[in-house]
Amino acid sequence: DALLSLERHGTSKMTETIDLQRIVTFGFRGEAIPSIASVSRFVLQTRREGAEHGTEILVNGGKFVHVRECGVPVGTRIEVNQLFNSVPARRKFLKTDATESAHIIQCARLHAIAHPGVSFKVIENDRTVFQSGTCPDLGQRLAEIFGRGLGAILLPVKAEEEGMTLAGFIGRPAASRATRHEMLTFVNSRPVESRTLGYALLESYHNSLPKGRYPVAFLFLGIDPAAVDVNVHPSKREVRFRDESRVRRFIIRAVLERLREEEGGVEIESRHEPEPPAARPLPTVVPPSGLGAAPGRAGEVNAGGKAPCAAAAGSELEEGDGEEPVESAERSAGPGSRSGVHLGSVGPGARSNRAAPPPPFVRPGPVLAADLKPPSREAGASREAGAAGQRFDWRWRFIGQARGSLALFETGAGLVVMDRRAAHERLMYEEILEQFRQGAVRSQGLLFPVPLELDPVATALLADHLEFLNLNGFEISIFGRNFFRIEGVPAWLDPGLAEAFVRDLLAVIREKGLPEHQPELARERIALLAAGKAIRVSDRVTEEEIVALARRLMTCATPLTSPLGRSTFFEMGAGEIEKRLQR
Repeated sequence: DALLSLERHGTSKMTETIDLQRIVTFGFRGEAIPSIASVSRFVLQTRREGAEHGTEILVNGGKFVHVRECGVPVGTRIEVNQLFNSVPARRKFLKTDATESAHIIQCARLHAIAHPGVSFKVIENDRTVFQSGTCPDLGQRLAEIFGRGLGAILLPVKAEEEGMTLAGFIGRPAASRATRHEMLTFVNSRPVESRTLGYALLESYHNSLPKGRYPVAFLFLGIDPAAVDVNVHPSKREVRFRDESRVRRFIIRAVLERLREEEGGVEIESRHEPEPPAARPLPTVVPPSGLGAAPGRAGEVNAGGKAPCAAAAGSELEEGDGEEPVESAERSAGPGSRSGVHLGSVGPGARSNRAAPPPPFVRPGPVLAADLKPPSREAGASREAGAAGQRFDWRWRFIGQARGSLALFETGAGLVVMDRRAAHERLMYEEILEQFRQGAVRSQGLLFPVPLELDPVATALLADHLEFLNLNGFEISIFGRNFFRIEGVPAWLDPGLAEAFVRDLLAVIREKGLPEHQPELARERIALLAAGKAIRVSDRVTEEEIVALARRLMTCATPLTSPLGRSTFFEMGAGEIEKRLQR
């Protein structure tokens, strides 16, 4: 059997054709072992219970070196060395050692979550980098890997329907994330990436989370193996359901009902019609382990002598409410009056011709800890010269606010509606970029360093980009395995948002990368995140602040859109207004 396992397409998991429709193992095509052996130095040692000796096979680059008897414990041990030694062209596509190690640890973490009753250990360079002993239930496993603080944001979920069961935990709506990386789904204990399950989760939180935020979830779906195809992709991480719409509706109903219970009966409408109650009995396929208490709420994690994974514990999920900071610059004051304040001649490239300077732009307190400088006079002069023949000679008169963040102005040509949030984002984005261009990013040290615990993948990403970030206003130092300390942040970042911003930045790097070989592009991504995440406008703002904001917006290089591409303002001409009123 040891030799047979190294033959392509060899498998011992199927005895008849119908087994293809009832796959309950993690793989069945028999291609992984011979494929790995063909590109590495591969050693397999195995012994059956009751056998006097075991078997050892050494394969180097696909060629058998020896097959011999050996003394080994009962079970199978596989050692892979010198990966891609026979195909150096493939080796060039490997990332750094830290990144590749992080992916291995992440794989072990996923299977540890899927099987709390199995002990896992990852050793790197004779050092244990991940360890999790056997746990009685999923809750304690999550506490070992993600930290006990996770329990404060998780809600247990359990539901049954004809042919399906659902068990696991979902996060409270207030504890959202910037990416999908903590939306973990399992089908018959197999960690999978499924659009059906992902969309069902997002649909369930549609009325609970702001756009661009994602829930935390650890969900196990039990389903008849004949109703799911696990052979969609060689990695077995993608699956396809025979009746995807039914699975989606089941997930949505189960999650919505749990959210309703937590919100005390607040009605949340689903976009899908409920199905009639099931008539047939449930199948025997169920999630492999009990839920237990939410992580951090039960007793000691290491009860019963279970080995903790202290050295490689994942990120302890922050307990934020998902809301962005309120802009303190827009202080307690009623809406602006109709006093007819004029902006004068403003527009792209235009400057006020009054002797007195325009009212200063009031910075959002929680976002900007120091006064950011506007674009340099040289940059403004060049934009002014380039737009000399295209100046707008509008006289805007502030007339009021609408829908919280909209400001209304009357002009000689009609009516202007300005989105104050989009305008703030544009100003902040360009001012941060201007600091980067001038190499004048001011850093503010923190009186008390902020501890930062990350999962292995995020740790590797931060370590790879640590030097670049520290050259651009941050002061972050390594403080241990998967631990960092934030000792300073750029002046444009509120220290209270330091941890959340770094986590969101790592999520962006994980999704899109941070091209350090193109510093301008990398800095644009940092500025884009800062502008999009750090500002939340208030309804309580003075007329002078709104007018100052409009003046400053018109000095920007691109005043018409926010960094995310949304319009900062639009004008409805008098002719269109007359037409709509049928006058």
